[in-house]
Amino acid sequence: MIDGIYSRLKNEQVRRAVEIQSAIRMEMKRFLHERGFVEIPPVIISPLTDPLRHETYEAHINYYGHRYSLTKSMIFHKQLALLSLNKIFSFSPNIRLEPLERRETGRHLAEFTQLDLEIRDATREDVMSLVEDMLVHILSSLRKKYDVEAGVPKKPFERITFAEVYRRYGEDFETLLSKEKKEPFWIIDMPIHSREFYDYEYKPGVLRDMDLIYPMGFGEAASGGEREHQYERIVDRIRRGGYHLEDFSIYLEFAKRGLPSSAGIGIGIERLTRYVCSLDSVEDATLFPKVIGEFSI
Repeated sequence: MIDGIYSRLKNEQVRRAVEIQSAIRMEMKRFLHERGFVEIPPVIISPLTDPLRHETYEAHINYYGHRYSLTKSMIFHKQLALLSLNKIFSFSPNIRLEPLERRETGRHLAEFTQLDLEIRDATREDVMSLVEDMLVHILSSLRKKYDVEAGVPKKPFERITFAEVYRRYGEDFETLLSKEKKEPFWIIDMPIHSREFYDYEYKPGVLRDMDLIYPMGFGEAASGGEREHQYERIVDRIRRGGYHLEDFSIYLEFAKRGLPSSAGIGIGIERLTRYVCSLDSVEDATLFPKVIGEFSI
């Protein structure tokens, strides 16, 4: 057990990936600061976190009689932060205790970091354009210093609707299309049953959401969209999603007082490192990976 961890810490591929990841973070911060974003500290524990639409084991702690969850994502805190600021980002550690079958994807860890950003009064297209510019900037910068395989993509990235890719490829559309494409692309207009209540339903059953997908089989890179911000619509979406209003009572109290419209995205840092370095797994993108089903330090 310790021998394997010791070997990882001395592994040259892992060392190089961690060094490149440090450069990725630096370029992300530089890019966003130059565009007026303010970095906020991550939220690690809270009574309020992302319910998610896929299976994970719950992670709670009790502290002086208060029940907190470990952060699955900062989605609600991002919305609340825009009551103070117009453009925010955070390098947010996320805890998602995934089922064992996700271990083999090469894309999942029980603990990972997202660049989480949110923009007040923005559209989905504003965020997509920003992310395209940022990815071009990062890859251009890295290629000047490191021998990385990922090329600099051309803007604008291709956009394909969920309905179209599902019709053409079926349930495994993301894997098949990722292997087929040579440059990053967007899947847009997600069906309401696949996402959470906080994403904006702009026509019946369809959300103004987007996923960024890496090419050459590396899969999902980022996920985001425009947000529901009106109290009545949020309540309706919670009920239609099969949740209990009392589970989101704190968030709803803020929504009653008024939340700004916004759009944002979460970009997986380890996944981006994996793509840039052409790694087999995100396990090799960090010194201390929390591997699903394994003991990790």
